[in-house]
Amino acid sequence: MYSLAFLIPVVIAALVALGFLMLFFRFFGLWFRALLSGAHVGLGRLIGMWLRHVNPGVIVDSRIMLSKAGIDVSSDMLETHFLARGDVLKVSRALVAANKANIPLPFQRAAAIDLAGRDVLDAVRTSVNPKVIDCPDTAKGKVTIDAVAKDGIQLQVKARVTVRANIERLVGGATEETIIARVGEGIVTTIGSSESYKAVLENPDTISRTVLSKGLDAGTAFEILSIDIADIDVGANVGAKLQADQAEADKRRFQAEAEKRRAAAQAQEQEMLALVQENRAKVVLAEAQIPLAIAEAFKNGHLGVMDYYRLKNIQADTDMRSSIGQGTT
Repeated sequence: MYSLAFLIPVVIAALVALGFLMLFFRFFGLWFRALLSGAHVGLGRLIGMWLRHVNPGVIVDSRIMLSKAGIDVSSDMLETHFLARGDVLKVSRALVAANKANIPLPFQRAAAIDLAGRDVLDAVRTSVNPKVIDCPDTAKGKVTIDAVAKDGIQLQVKARVTVRANIERLVGGATEETIIARVGEGIVTTIGSSESYKAVLENPDTISRTVLSKGLDAGTAFEILSIDIADIDVGANVGAKLQADQAEADKRRFQAEAEKRRAAAQAQEQEMLALVQENRAKVVLAEAQIPLAIAEAFKNGHLGVMDYYRLKNIQADTDMRSSIGQGTT
């Protein structure tokens, strides 16, 4: 009978050996595949990746892919990118595609592009095979770029911009939306500076040349290769509409001023009528003083009876002449 003190170390050693054996069989396939592919990754490193919560299969596949393409990237760099939540396989594919296309793309830059949220593989493909961007972006509801020439005629333009990704400016460079906005602004400026819409219709390529000369791809992640005018149509006569609106506004302003003057004249007329009534009242008050003055003259002996009758006769004669004169008119 074996003692308990002897069995315990034996059991522990057996468990440890069994654990190592299980790990060996678990990672032996990856290790052997990497070894045969010329991208050797040590068995201990594979176990360390598993302990660090790194997917060993992703690292081995990326190492094999890069090794076959003749690109030397260490396992540590791939692990670091994986731990930084990067897409190791996509970065590896991008490096292989860039290498085949003779595009200088170091691993550090590719990893930075991937961590910045850009699709590094799509960027490499765009560098090799340029992409076409519709301007304006129809997905946002705008179908044409509308601009007005100096003669007031509106032109509706559709353009297509051929761009190639600029790997060196991909980190921190502006996106496609900036390219679309700048091209749209350039088209509006070019048409707006044209003397006539006919000149634009005769030579639409002048828009492309003028816009290209502005260097619109500065600070963006792309290089503009060409700007092509896909369609150009004549829109509304904006100048005539603006003139009509201005004339209508002037008409309303003049009508308002005339109404203001009419109201002022009516107010002045009413004031004059009131003044006439006021003066008539004063006349009536003054005439009411005459009998009192006559009575006072009689009382003081300044006016006799005959003088009074002569005054009445004169008044009667004056009233008669007035009535005759009014009758003849």
